[in-house]
Amino acid sequence: MMHDTLSSLVERALTDNQRPLEFYLRDNSRLPGPRANLELANDVSALLAASISKYPVKVRSLLNYFTNGDRKMVVANTPDEFLMLCGIIAFGDCAAIEPCWRQEVFDLLDHYACSSHWRIREAAAIAFQHLLMADTGEMIAHLIRLASGGSYLQQRAAIAALAEPPLLYGHDILKAALQVQQIVLERLRDAPEADRKSEDFRVLRRTLGYTLSVVTAAQPEQGFALMRECACWNNADITWVLRENLKKKRLARFVEHTEVVARLLT
Repeated sequence: MMHDTLSSLVERALTDNQRPLEFYLRDNSRLPGPRANLELANDVSALLAASISKYPVKVRSLLNYFTNGDRKMVVANTPDEFLMLCGIIAFGDCAAIEPCWRQEVFDLLDHYACSSHWRIREAAAIAFQHLLMADTGEMIAHLIRLASGGSYLQQRAAIAALAEPPLLYGHDILKAALQVQQIVLERLRDAPEADRKSEDFRVLRRTLGYTLSVVTAAQPEQGFALMRECACWNNADITWVLRENLKKKRLARFVEHTEVVARLLT
């Protein structure tokens, strides 16, 4: 029933009046609260993407409105933030269908990956994942560029986008996931001392504290080889990252490998 309601509201937003859809999304956002309604965000995103061939201009206009086209920041943990989250994810879904949108959407996602709000950063990573499923080669190239030359938060988006178990299949994605982890780990190791107390640096470090184990669980031989290499760098931040990953249950079945890495850290 909710899907039928949402479908009719999306159709009305693109033909007549967007306000009922906006009010529905706000009312069902679950914000303020600990967990936004990501199921609703993904549903409205899919419906808007399915409508793009029929209403390309109106879909773009609606998404620009949702994402606050002037890119001013919204207040965290509010229905306003949820509306922006919906727009960001939907831009990813729509660009997956319409290649001509992609460069513009890459720029938008690169921008929102740097948000001070964690939900907005997550929305950008989710949108990158939707694009990754549509055009693996183009998306991998973009994520490698972010990992190699982006800010700390853009690096964070690159590793988070690829550290999703359902996506870790096939040679190209597995290879890219490990490559992006290594690039970002090396940049973290070599970061200026003055940066290490910044919040953006700490956000990146916390994210590496779980993403490396996700990628390693998907390709243990190569992942643990990278972990052993990192353990020899004698860098306090990298050591913290490795220890956090060794705690993850997803690595529990690789006892011999985790013990080797742990010994290298002592």
